[in-house]
Amino acid sequence: MDFYQVLQIIIPSMIALAAPLIFTSLGGVFSERAGVINIGLEGLMVIGAFTGIVFNLMFAEVFGEWTPWLAVLAAMIAGLLFSILHAVACITFRADQTVSGVAINLLAVGLTMFLVKLIFDKGQTDRITETFPRIDVPLLSDIPFIGPIFFANGYYIVYIAILISFVVWYVLYKTPFGLRIRAVGEHPMAADTMGVNVTKIRYAAVLLSGAFGGIGGAIYATIFSNEFNHATINGQGFMAIAAMIFGKWHPIGAMGAALFFGLAQSLSIVGSSLPFFKDIPSVYLLIAPYVLTIIALTGFIGRADAPKASGQPYIKGKR
Repeated sequence: MDFYQVLQIIIPSMIALAAPLIFTSLGGVFSERAGVINIGLEGLMVIGAFTGIVFNLMFAEVFGEWTPWLAVLAAMIAGLLFSILHAVACITFRADQTVSGVAINLLAVGLTMFLVKLIFDKGQTDRITETFPRIDVPLLSDIPFIGPIFFANGYYIVYIAILISFVVWYVLYKTPFGLRIRAVGEHPMAADTMGVNVTKIRYAAVLLSGAFGGIGGAIYATIFSNEFNHATINGQGFMAIAAMIFGKWHPIGAMGAALFFGLAQSLSIVGSSLPFFKDIPSVYLLIAPYVLTIIALTGFIGRADAPKASGQPYIKGKR
């Protein structure tokens, strides 16, 4: 097996594993750019995974090959609705945002497992039959050398995740809505003085984080686990938070960090079958991105500073 063949195995797997992290970390960027810490991304992914799988099982015969796409849409709505709990607690009642996020994570797992037991009378759902098909991107997959590596044997939803990263960048940095989000995350009183409704903007940002987290959970469950149980997500949400921080709360940076974590996960899964990595214990491949993240943040790319008002509740008229 030559190096080019190794790349043909690793890169498509890397991009696929990165897609759920990209969506979820982008949701985190929206929330934290608006000044609301969202530790609950793990729980939002759990809700998305549960909704996506259950919707798929219930409507596969009705919608056929469109079922995975509609399941992702249903998961997006479920994640958005579930994130209202975090928004109300943190914005309206000014609860501790970290505690609220932890509560969201615990509630999501407990609620979904209760519903799984109630609906399926066992500890996990049935396996889905409709999933995203692997595709070769027309024209792009025919490009010499890079085509078979980056645009063959992939999923459309994965490439959509990468495109969405650039859309989110444009929204945050080139539109009035994005400016308002960044303003309330840096100096909410100044934004309020200029007529920006801080509460409304923060609610919108948290709901967007819920929608993106739900999408991420549904994609991961649909592509990789094909069922839902208590360990389906298993830390993917926390990895998305790490990608968001590694990317310095920037959409493109978060995407790059998610691809980096996707590469590490890919190596841990397929590494044992590759000549370059088969003698390396998989546990070292799993911890490598976290070690490299610490080194990068402290020694090469500088401090990863959160938005200045992140984690601070806003009371109108008070500094």
